Amino acid sequence: MSELHGCQLCPRLSSYRSQQKRKYPNYHCLPVAGFGAENARLLIVGLAPGLHGANATGRPFSGDASGDLLFACLHKFGFATRSTSRLPDDSMQLKNCRITNAVKCVPPGNKPVADEINTCNQFLQQEISGMGSGCVLLALGTIAHRAVLKAMDLSQSQFRFHRFAEHDLPGGLKLIDSYHPSLYNQNTGKITPEILENVFDRVSKVLR
Repeated sequence: MSELHGCQLCPRLSSYRSQQKRKYPNYHCLPVAGFGAENARLLIVGLAPGLHGANATGRPFSGDASGDLLFACLHKFGFATRSTSRLPDDSMQLKNCRITNAVKCVPPGNKPVADEINTCNQFLQQEISGMGSGCVLLALGTIAHRAVLKAMDLSQSQFRFHRFAEHDLPGGLKLIDSYHPSLYNQNTGKITPEILENVFDRVSKVLR
């Protein structure tokens, strides 16, 4: 997915990345590619890079509170070699798992607009296209859920987002929904370690 690295298809996001690079010269401030093997049987889809998380490290979910919770669960269920990931060179490896985002660039206020989500969907489509029967897509939040459906050209009304929902998709794929492990959702109790562990317990059982 080499075309992603220099992508400037979304003017607002490109401009915002440049602004942040001037403020934080040591940050990645480029599109953030997926992390993990392309042939993994579990693809986790988030929203977008966090300003001081993936936008800084260049690795999805690394470097912020949402990643702390996610990687702790991944490690507990055998999908990651470490329970934390704060630096891009921390030797973290994923096992039979790949992590990506619906939008690859950090958006202002962590809120991409519809055109940006739609434009970036081509990259998610590429990531999903290699997945076969028995594989699982875990959508962290409504935007990720809708992005998966768009990437597969499926009806939004036929597969509605709901926490813990499971959807059988064409090609033998399974889509599982969860709330995003954002700091806001953690603080409001919408997502907790126990809730996310229940999600991964179900993901593990489906993959088995």
